[in-house]
Amino acid sequence: MPLRYKFIELSIVTEQTIEDVVNDWVGQGWQLEGIRFVTSEHSKRPAMAYVSFINYLAGSAADGERPREPHVIAAAGNDLK
Repeated sequence: MPLRYKFIELSIVTEQTIEDVVNDWVGQGWQLEGIRFVTSEHSKRPAMAYVSFINYLAGSAADGERPREPHVIAAAGNDLK
């Protein structure tokens, strides 16, 4: 079974926004992988959060979307043709 990832960016980080996102995506069959917080040196409160989920698919997309085609990221100064 292929493994799919889902990343959600939260620009408003509160207990409620995190809870809503986790409950929504877990309810759709995704497993919570982790939460990464972005902070600044001026505040201990997170400015943003990235919530990641994983899902093992058996032939269909969990969120109803067609899987995106992977793209190649070229290193600086390299041209891919």
